[in-house]
Amino acid sequence: MNLSAIYHESKDNYCYPLNENELVINIKTGYDVDRVILYYGDPFKGGIMGGDYVAETYRIEVAECKKLQYHKFWSVIVKPEFKRCKYYFELIAGSEHVFYIEGGFMTEDEFKSHRGMRQDFFFPWMNKADVNFVPNWVKSTIWYQIFPDRFCNGDETINPENVKEWALPNQSVKNSECYGGDLQGIINKLDYLKELGITGIYMTPINVSKSNHKYDTTDYYKIDTNFGDKQTMQKLVSEAHKRNIRIMLDGVFNHCGEDFPVWQDVVKNGPKSKYFNWFMINEWPFNKGYNAMEGKYYTFAFEDYMPKLNTNNPEVINYLLDVCTYWVNEYDIDALRLDVANEISHEFCKKLKERMLSLKSDFYIVGEIWHNSMKWLRGDEFDSVMNYPLKESIDDFWLNKNTTRDDFEHSINRCYSMYMKQTNDVLFNLLDSHDTIRLVTELGDIDKFYQQMAVLFTMPGTTCIFYGTEVALEGKHDPDCRRCMPWNEIKNGDYNDRIEIMKTLIRLRKEKNAFRSSNICFTKHTDNERVLSYIKKDDKGEDIEVILNCSDEDIIINKTCEVIFSRLYDGKVLKQNGFIIIKR
Repeated sequence: MNLSAIYHESKDNYCYPLNENELVINIKTGYDVDRVILYYGDPFKGGIMGGDYVAETYRIEVAECKKLQYHKFWSVIVKPEFKRCKYYFELIAGSEHVFYIEGGFMTEDEFKSHRGMRQDFFFPWMNKADVNFVPNWVKSTIWYQIFPDRFCNGDETINPENVKEWALPNQSVKNSECYGGDLQGIINKLDYLKELGITGIYMTPINVSKSNHKYDTTDYYKIDTNFGDKQTMQKLVSEAHKRNIRIMLDGVFNHCGEDFPVWQDVVKNGPKSKYFNWFMINEWPFNKGYNAMEGKYYTFAFEDYMPKLNTNNPEVINYLLDVCTYWVNEYDIDALRLDVANEISHEFCKKLKERMLSLKSDFYIVGEIWHNSMKWLRGDEFDSVMNYPLKESIDDFWLNKNTTRDDFEHSINRCYSMYMKQTNDVLFNLLDSHDTIRLVTELGDIDKFYQQMAVLFTMPGTTCIFYGTEVALEGKHDPDCRRCMPWNEIKNGDYNDRIEIMKTLIRLRKEKNAFRSSNICFTKHTDNERVLSYIKKDDKGEDIEVILNCSDEDIIINKTCEVIFSRLYDGKVLKQNGFIIIKR
């Protein structure tokens, strides 16, 4: 048995309470392991530990197993009677039996002949306060990300002086250009979004800033005048809530803009400024350029105009907490997305979570983190992160023709084995955003675009589409991915077919529990390694199967089940780049 491939610890995503009564226990093994048996019990049921203590244990075979690239990931849920759990594993590979305790591995003879106290795995107590509770409403939310300047111009009287004529959908855009999109424009399109099926809006920053993208904040308390004012923002949230649409704002707390008055005080007065320690400064005075590259002070990336805030400083922490409190109290927002969240101090993140829950018990916090984020997802910081690993896993299969369905299965399973089950239910799933190339441009094919959409809408987590995705808006890498929303073309009916497809996917996502279920089983419908298929199970027995033909040939589908949705399928033949979703 390959013991070096076996791993477990009594914390994080390997052992954690799912709720107040259920404990999830996961273990990773090599492919040589055929069976895993868990033995568990209360550590005190056999008396106080020590002396002649003999633990009372229950035996359960671990049935759930996901395949990773080089490992198997086994999972089981138990209900410790008294909220304490002491446990160990029996691992079986062919005729070989190995026992796995916290102290290491034992053969069957060593285990049976052992005397004294064993170092078993131990989960001491399932404290309610330590359970990772996530907002229930997020699980079924369909998010719509809006880059305000390019979405809709609803009030031309507040246009910036350099406003440009609204661009055509095939017209590239630049960061230096302003097109006049604003909050009133979003209000004007709320009915459109509701009809589409949207139940959550995520807006990129809307506070005062001299840039188009607003990630260089000048005033954290004031709405940018080119977007509107406090009253307009309050109206937007109120009108959205009337339509059962939640609102998420973008919190830029890793750094500020160079015009932030606090930073300007530091630029002018250096160490004499009372705000000097609000930032991460190594040397003063500053140069006229290349300060970050020369180590004068830390910034976002190497952008001198975005100095990094010191979120270790209690004054900065309290200031930013007060900002967020203001946003909730004044605008009644429901969620926050934190920009560059992996560079903000854990201390701030913990205090932010505590403050937001004191204001709204079901507040949702998403971190912009592009890698494994377990450190932020233990329940006391973020509820979720932007699930870029899922996007990259999906992209890999479509963009690299040498990848197989097994590669896809392993990669997807990795995304959903990194975190706790409750976190998986609210992961912020997306396929493009203001930071990435537009999906249809990346793939160069509208049929492949819809294949990926079918995958997105049948994955566990909460679903987000970037504005214009419903019409397959094109756009290259940032900033070209932020093109103007083609309202004239939509009004003329140019995109009716595409909008109807998106409406259907959204409706199915809402209506069918299996679309949202975390119970996913990969299957092999044909011998073709470029044909993906997986089954999604719900708790009511209404399962679905998704089949996607990503190969270079048409395939025959011998199914008599009800087809829920399909593209490039004639009832028998699934053409290249087509997909079907069937009811099992």
